[in-house]
Amino acid sequence: MAETLFQLEQTIAARRAADPATSYVARLFGKGRAKIAQKVGEEAVEAVIAAMVGDRAGLVSESADLLFHLAILLANEGLGFADVMTELERREGISGIAEKASRTEQD
Repeated sequence: MAETLFQLEQTIAARRAADPATSYVARLFGKGRAKIAQKVGEEAVEAVIAAMVGDRAGLVSESADLLFHLAILLANEGLGFADVMTELERREGISGIAEKASRTEQD
């Protein structure tokens, strides 16, 4: 499973420098952080809508779109799924309430 996400990162890295006329990934990188972040938000909303109406296939499809666009956003910021996994590992065994409180205290 994680291998698929890391393969996705490699594909995105390879397509980043491609011709924007033929590569959606290159075109999106060319539009910059704000557009990439907007696409992440759009896909998240579409996943939520699919979940709310009980569309399981739609939820799976929109979740794939969300992960794809999230991978592009992470790459744009010099990050990857390994960074996210490290954070999730750090949180392992910590109550969600306690973890959120620790972030609030740091702000």
